[in-house]
Amino acid sequence: MANLTIRNIDASVTTRLRLRAAQHGRSMEDEARQILQQAVLPPTSGPEGLGSRIHRRFAALGGIELDIPHRKPSRQPPDTLESDGA
Repeated sequence: MANLTIRNIDASVTTRLRLRAAQHGRSMEDEARQILQQAVLPPTSGPEGLGSRIHRRFAALGGIELDIPHRKPSRQPPDTLESDGA
């Protein structure tokens, strides 16, 4: 495995990297490794659909359970066949 040294990184970038790593429960080095992997590796699956992206974005907020109202049975459709009286 190769080593990579990156010099002259702005202090604000390292601060944001440290915070991001803490949010993900990783070291700064591991967070930087994950960012680089995501940036250069091809996606493992096809493009993500809109519904999946919305779910991923809001999944951490949790969900709500809605009461489903009771529905009346549907009525019978009208009889449109005419009897010929024969």
